[in-house]
Amino acid sequence: MKKLSSKIWSLIILFLVITVVFMSLFTNFLYDQLYVKDSEESMIEVGERLQSNYQGGKVTDEFVEKVEDFNMYSTFNVFAVRNPKELSACVPFEIDYDTLIGPEERRQLLKGEPITKIGYEERFEREVISVIVPLTDQNRLEGIIYLYYPLARITELANNEVIILISSVVVFSMLLAFFVHKGLGHIMRPLNELQHAVEKMSDGDYKTRVNVSSKDEIGKLSEAFNEMAAAIQSEDEDKKTFLATVSHELRTPISYVKGYSEAIQNNFIEGKEKDDAIQLIHREANRMERLTNELLQLAHSNRDQEKIDVYPMVISETIRESVDLLKNQSKHKEVEINLELDDSLIVQANEEKLKQIFINVIENSIRYSNKKSLIYILLKASGGNAVIEINDQGIGIPKDDLPYITEPFYRVNKARSRADGGSGLGLSIVKDLVKQHNGKLLIDSELGKGTYVTITIPLMEEL
Repeated sequence: MKKLSSKIWSLIILFLVITVVFMSLFTNFLYDQLYVKDSEESMIEVGERLQSNYQGGKVTDEFVEKVEDFNMYSTFNVFAVRNPKELSACVPFEIDYDTLIGPEERRQLLKGEPITKIGYEERFEREVISVIVPLTDQNRLEGIIYLYYPLARITELANNEVIILISSVVVFSMLLAFFVHKGLGHIMRPLNELQHAVEKMSDGDYKTRVNVSSKDEIGKLSEAFNEMAAAIQSEDEDKKTFLATVSHELRTPISYVKGYSEAIQNNFIEGKEKDDAIQLIHREANRMERLTNELLQLAHSNRDQEKIDVYPMVISETIRESVDLLKNQSKHKEVEINLELDDSLIVQANEEKLKQIFINVIENSIRYSNKKSLIYILLKASGGNAVIEINDQGIGIPKDDLPYITEPFYRVNKARSRADGGSGLGLSIVKDLVKQHNGKLLIDSELGKGTYVTITIPLMEEL
């Protein structure tokens, strides 16, 4: 692929060629329209002034001498002759009379109109312009005034100053080319760095960054690349961490299931130990199933942030149904759930996903509550939102862990979490589901006193 610098150089050269061609055409135009035209008009003017001295009748020797005397003051060569055929004896070059004054030219002279001729003369090795002014009397051509002037070549019009100017232009063009080359190198340097950085990223080196040395478009492009590279690196690290965590989470239950199933198959354990092993296999299988379902739910919620079906629903009923589904867990933990719900609140939501939010949060409250404690659930309206507050009297969460508890697989107590059955995905799913409902999730906690979860969902607008 052709380099960008080569394309720019090609464009500059193209512009220079166009400029040279234009200047050449423009110079020829000026030569024809200014120099040649001006010479022609000056010669006609001189000829007509000399013609005004002619009083009619035969052209006298005195008139011829006066015309020839004008040569002493004019840059043009001027002759007056009675018969045009006599011109051959006056001018230093051959004249074809029939070509010079043909029938058409003769009619034009009889009308008193001058004739202009331009042709190449080998004698002068250049173009010669000539003007014939008629001397007429009563429709008779008594003679002519003949003016001629060898035209200078375009190159001869260039004096020393012009040559110096052209030399200066050449030197300036060389200097310009040098500085353009340096300038292109300076401009292309960050683009080349970007190209190398992109190649490194395509090879998997996501730590690649480029220097931002300007605030122009290239500088902004470099900043955008660095931001993109940082985002890709972060995503890659998150993916690796996620896969490593998933592998770690599945490795333990799989090893349990494999180990105990082989022990049972080979009759290494019997009686009560066998029953305990079967229960452990069942429990670990349930854990893997729940982990798989939560992973699918998390992936689905991240993929379809704006694609959930919502409809008007009474939110208090969904909260009650969620609490009923967790009655066995709360009874087993001897935890009482106290409800204070406003039954008039209606939201635009998806009942299944809203129920999943409440089940995850309430189940966490039950799991980490102390025995014979209280969970308080309040539903109220505030600022156009349905506000759900779920407060427990459990073990609480350290302040340092609060900013990270909604991240996938984050555990506050790494030692207890697996025993308690948590996968570390529940609150991450809750955060995404609340976001899908255009709501907000706020979690606060005091270690040893309990956790306070606040969920806000926009109320349905009144028609």
